[in-house]
Amino acid sequence: MGATEQHGQTRMGSRRGIILGFMPHTSLFRGRRAASIENNDLRLTVVEGGGHIAEVFHKAAGVSPLWIPPWPSIEPGDYVASSDDAYGASVESRLLSGIMGHNLCLDIFGGPSDEEYAAGLQPHGEASMATYALEADPTDLRVTAPLSESSLRVERRLELRGDSIRVRESVENLSATDRPVAWTQHVTLGPPFLENGTTTFGASATRSKVLETTFGSADYLTTGAIFDWPHAPRSDGGSEDLRTFTARQKSGAYTTHLMNPNEPDAYFVAFSPTYRLSFGYVWKQKDFPWMGIWEENRSRPHKPWNGRTVTRGMEFGVSPFPESRRAMIERGQLFGVPGFRWIPARTRVEVEYWIVCRVADRIPERLDRPS
Repeated sequence: MGATEQHGQTRMGSRRGIILGFMPHTSLFRGRRAASIENNDLRLTVVEGGGHIAEVFHKAAGVSPLWIPPWPSIEPGDYVASSDDAYGASVESRLLSGIMGHNLCLDIFGGPSDEEYAAGLQPHGEASMATYALEADPTDLRVTAPLSESSLRVERRLELRGDSIRVRESVENLSATDRPVAWTQHVTLGPPFLENGTTTFGASATRSKVLETTFGSADYLTTGAIFDWPHAPRSDGGSEDLRTFTARQKSGAYTTHLMNPNEPDAYFVAFSPTYRLSFGYVWKQKDFPWMGIWEENRSRPHKPWNGRTVTRGMEFGVSPFPESRRAMIERGQLFGVPGFRWIPARTRVEVEYWIVCRVADRIPERLDRPS
């Protein structure tokens, strides 16, 4: 069963959450409380703490493309800053203690203000650290959590369909006030699927921009540069083809990309020639017009990164950059496209996207919504 351990009986309750219903595969995944469903092609695992999609394991290829951090993973609710000697004891440490795979950033994408942090809000928002209830039958998984501090309720319904997964996700505003929110699918790929100089990418990206501030000590792109996908301007005067994961020994970067507004669907796809596997997401462009590409390639020396972490985030959402709530609202838009989304009072908003993980001899020319 690869990294999935200790499959046991369905648990009807726990100290921090509940797993309900018929559960063919309740388990610990990398030491975390989790639930799995599977078919002949894929095994899908979601962790209870944070609700992250922890693995999309392709059985024939023997790999999950999603990132598992190289440090020990704990339930976010178990993190205690005063005794932290593993995660850096910083503003992002609670998030990092439990992050893996695909986490949901809601209702901020980026860091909280000082006042929000003092009040308990964490980077990327409450959704990435909440405790989720999990319900499953053999091919469907329902994941729900109330976000008490944000007055929101989030739900994901994941359905296995051959080598694809249909995800229906909703956010309900429980308050009597219209809410401007960030809402980003923080999909992060990692080794062994992700390889320096080897893994290739495609996307329906168009107008693009480099982050407006320096992205760490190993940033190699021109700060704030505007460009067209996939050639990002480098600070040394050259350009970087973002369709191939960097071959550098050490690097860090962040770019944002407007997904093609002339096409109803947006997508990204990654291809590993080593595993002969393509992996990607398809979504409605109007739901998530932006995609950020985050690169962390052994550049962060501090805990828990320790100069050994290799990731590429393909983060699609309603906001172009990770930034505070105030900065998001003050920015308003980029390239004439809004940089956040309103959820009206007492209203539930639903989106749908697909995860596709299939054997391939080369990177697909494009990725379409499964029929």
